[in-house]
Amino acid sequence: MIFHNMKRKRSLFKSALAKLTTPLPRREGQGVGLLMALLLLSSCGLYNKYERPYNVNTTGLIRDVVVDNDTLPINTDPNFGQLPWREVFTDPQLQQLIETALENNTDLRNAALNVKMMEDMLKVAKLAFLPSVAFAPSGTLSHLYIDGASTSKTYQLPISASWNVDLFGNILSQKRSAQMQLLATKDYQVVVQTNIICGIANLYYTLMMMDEQLDIINDMEGLVKETWDMMKLQKDLGYARSTSVQSAEANYYSVQAQKLDLQRQVRELENSMALLLNEAGHQIPRGKFYEQSLPEKFSAGVGIQLLSNRADVHAAEMALAQCFYDVETARSRFYPNINVTGTAMFTNAAGTMVMNPGKWLLSAVGSLTQPIFAHGQIVAGLKVAQAQQEQAFNTWQNTILKAGNEVSNALLLYNTSAEKALLEARQVEVLTQNVEDTRQLYKSKGSSYLEVIQAQSSLLNARISKVTDDFTKMQAVVNLYQALGGGSK
Repeated sequence: MIFHNMKRKRSLFKSALAKLTTPLPRREGQGVGLLMALLLLSSCGLYNKYERPYNVNTTGLIRDVVVDNDTLPINTDPNFGQLPWREVFTDPQLQQLIETALENNTDLRNAALNVKMMEDMLKVAKLAFLPSVAFAPSGTLSHLYIDGASTSKTYQLPISASWNVDLFGNILSQKRSAQMQLLATKDYQVVVQTNIICGIANLYYTLMMMDEQLDIINDMEGLVKETWDMMKLQKDLGYARSTSVQSAEANYYSVQAQKLDLQRQVRELENSMALLLNEAGHQIPRGKFYEQSLPEKFSAGVGIQLLSNRADVHAAEMALAQCFYDVETARSRFYPNINVTGTAMFTNAAGTMVMNPGKWLLSAVGSLTQPIFAHGQIVAGLKVAQAQQEQAFNTWQNTILKAGNEVSNALLLYNTSAEKALLEARQVEVLTQNVEDTRQLYKSKGSSYLEVIQAQSSLLNARISKVTDDFTKMQAVVNLYQALGGGSK
């Protein structure tokens, strides 16, 4: 079980239920005394507050990015995820886009409305502690034809109040459950906000990465066009065959086709970002890819910091707390429902007499209802609530593990992409020189046209791969910020 005293409480309820269904002794007062003793004995724990379960697993959440069998230690310093998003994403144009999205995004607006609805539901739960008051005036007009016509006019102006005495925590646990639901809804709002901030950032960096790739392809387009023109000239001079010219021409068209694909993808991404801004598709203003500045030193802040900073993890725990109070509510249904009703009525009808002017009639009634047999509904309700509580605990534990995986993957992605970018930078340098050398050899008939085309293609792919890995490094920073619960400030 999740809580250490759950078995003891469950056995206590079973014992109390068995005694309640046993025939009471005939001696007056003894049955009521036994019932009250059971109520006092078993009512312990009805006013408990939620406490975090001791057996949640938070150890070894983040794997080391280098050593396979090691994990990162708990860091007590303020972590990367607690930085305000403006300190992480410093590009002014990106900041403007994020601010627009936070103001206009439909999902975020709906999340704010959900919070408002939960606040209203909590107010209803709090008002349940107060008496309910009703005013129901009525009047009667009677006409009798006995010994002459006579008319009788009566009226009643009653004000009634009813109060449910919450001795066994039914209303209290429902109020606390509503409080936990409100906190979980606010957490969901933060999750939506974080997703929007990081989603806008990822799309922004993707667009700049594609702009950089388009610049590379434009450069390569000019290079392959120059090669094609050179081969046509050499063919006219009798130094090259027509197949060489055809291959160079086909290579030129291939580069142009890649360019068209990239232009289409840019348009689609701009439309996707406009949708996040709640706007029609349009061109997105943006800076240059290699002018961006992102943090390079991170504090993962694992363990208890990860639990408190991740809004979805906290929301899962609030769902567990809500289920805890739902169990308390289900448990309270085993005990009496005490209700006090009072009525104050100004009327001129006193039985068969009509009085003018009217008089005040005051009455007060107290009632107690103790469930004994309810077709198993109360017992089943408690079992269902306890099962839902265990499910909520499992979901919370799994959310914690997923959060650890996301942080581990983001750190690994950043580390790998940074190393690959260094290798690809050297590769680009080598291939750039290789293209130039191959072209010179071809002019002096020291190499074939195929070697020139292969060298150009290799350089194109290497330059695009380097830009892609540089972007992946940026994306890893965004993913890590999101995985650590960033964007709430």
